[in-house]
Amino acid sequence: MQKPLIADICLLLVALVWGATFVLVQNAISFLEPLSFNSVRFSLAAALLGSWLLLFERKQLRMCNGKLLFAGTLLGVLLFVGYAFQTLGLLSTTSSKAGFITGLSVVMVPLFSIVFLKIKLGINAITGVAVAAVGLYFLTMTDSAPLTIGDGLIFICAIGFALHIVTTGKFTGEFPALALTVVQLATVALLSAAGAFFFEDWNKAFQLDILLTGQVLSALIVTALFATALAYYAQTAFQKHTTPTRVALIFAMEPVFAAITAFIWAHERLSISAIMGCLLIFAGMIFAELPSGWSIFKRGHKQDLLAKKM
Repeated sequence: MQKPLIADICLLLVALVWGATFVLVQNAISFLEPLSFNSVRFSLAAALLGSWLLLFERKQLRMCNGKLLFAGTLLGVLLFVGYAFQTLGLLSTTSSKAGFITGLSVVMVPLFSIVFLKIKLGINAITGVAVAAVGLYFLTMTDSAPLTIGDGLIFICAIGFALHIVTTGKFTGEFPALALTVVQLATVALLSAAGAFFFEDWNKAFQLDILLTGQVLSALIVTALFATALAYYAQTAFQKHTTPTRVALIFAMEPVFAAITAFIWAHERLSISAIMGCLLIFAGMIFAELPSGWSIFKRGHKQDLLAKKM
């Protein structure tokens, strides 16, 4: 099996895991505050991958230098912005809305590529942004649930994740994947712990009666192992074998998985206008990632908008 195909399949599984964790996290943060939850989650993930690095991949340690630490720290800061605002937003919005607003980060990737990578924006990207913006209006402004602070926080999270996709595409081929992943996850853990210390009752993160609560323990196990350690290691390792555009397009499936799992596990329902908004956002994601001629599905296409620079 070709490496690009394996990469696409693995990244699709990553999107599935991320989408499925929205409900788990929303349940867990009713017991453990958001930043405290993230500090424990990312600490566990960093410890797991760090142990693997020390035991089985020591050769990567010899490749660590200032540039790798800078790259990993930058990726970690962007991840912190994404996850901190996502988890905070989940306190006052639904899992379905959070999933689709987070998915809007895929539409932002071409916009940030213009600013940071000097890539020209094509007509499909412009159309995608416009369609997704309309979809966001239908989803958040015409639903039975009005626009909330949580929706705005999730939007900031989407910006963080979009910048993370662009930045990962820049660094993934320059540094060893495992070491780079450990640094970025450890950065998120430290920033989350600092935020919890100043803004939350951080003592709860050390209370066994809370950590061993069924909702918290299950969410920590699933998110730390699958949605953090394995997921971000997979992204860092496999993004070098496919184009950033394809990665963004694959990650567009995350909100779809989030809505499906919210329907199955939390019995959430969306109005007709909200469903229309979801469909428009999804269509916008697709349009934003299609180059002229609809040839993105031809693997290795030389006119891939993001692959030119990344």
